[in-house]
Amino acid sequence: MKHFYKNLYTRFKGLLPFIIFFFIIYNIEIVRELVFYNGLFQLALFIFITCIPAYLTKRMSYVDIAWPWGLVLIGVLVLIFGEGYQPRIILISSMYLFSGLRMGIGAIVLLKKGHLDIELSRYKYQRKRWDKAGYKNLDLSLQYEIMIQCFANITFLALPAFLMAQNTTTSISITEIIGVLFWAIWFVMEHISDIQKQKFLKKSFLEKKKKQVCNVGFWKYTRHPNYFAEWMVWNAIIVTSIPSFLKFYTIDHILLWSFVFIALLYVSYIMYTTLVYYTGAVPSEFYTLQKRPNYKIYQQQTNRFFPGPQKSVQNNDLNHFRSK
Repeated sequence: MKHFYKNLYTRFKGLLPFIIFFFIIYNIEIVRELVFYNGLFQLALFIFITCIPAYLTKRMSYVDIAWPWGLVLIGVLVLIFGEGYQPRIILISSMYLFSGLRMGIGAIVLLKKGHLDIELSRYKYQRKRWDKAGYKNLDLSLQYEIMIQCFANITFLALPAFLMAQNTTTSISITEIIGVLFWAIWFVMEHISDIQKQKFLKKSFLEKKKKQVCNVGFWKYTRHPNYFAEWMVWNAIIVTSIPSFLKFYTIDHILLWSFVFIALLYVSYIMYTTLVYYTGAVPSEFYTLQKRPNYKIYQQQTNRFFPGPQKSVQNNDLNHFRSK
């Protein structure tokens, strides 16, 4: 029995921070209504858009539809149930709506083009992790990973929006203005990065150089400018929510609000680990190296995540890199 519980904990421990934090924020009266309705609708969204299709097709890629539309849902809920200063509610709602709609509409386009008829590479990589960990039940693994993303939307990722939506301070602070401006900068960078890559891939296809590596525009300074910009988008959201956190922080509930502050910082950690290790850079590069052997040179030349100047490589290698 002890061995059973140990295995159970090992298998599902990834959900524990989300479940624990759900009960913490549900006990905060000012956001309880938002937490309740967000949890209810996020579960419904993920079950119908991702869990059921994943069970029927044995593919997890449908989560790319549910997750961004879950952000849209958060934006809508704060508009409906937010009781704070209306301009602030509109600001934070817009940040979630634009972020979610940009990715969500893109996911619908991929679905219509049939790109989700096969498992996306980042989720193929997940199966390698499951095999390595000895997880043999595919259905259980699929549903578990989907629920991780669902509970992220229910808890940590929704927290900045909920705090701002209930802040009744009738003015927008300098910190909030800076946060929104930084959000806009990184949102635009993410969008431009995606456009740059699509144009490059289209050009490579027409020139019959499918193995060519995208190293133009922002891709010259980081191998994943879209992921870096997405991470910075969330950091900007965190910064924007800090004045609202300070509004509600009281010495009478120092322990509770200390957890809330840690949770805000944890949002940045969640997005970084996801975008680099979980579904982002690491899985992407694993398969890119198989399709584009000269990607190895690009790795030597360009930072993986944080932008920086290109490193020098041997001339022979560089000429080979440019010719493919």
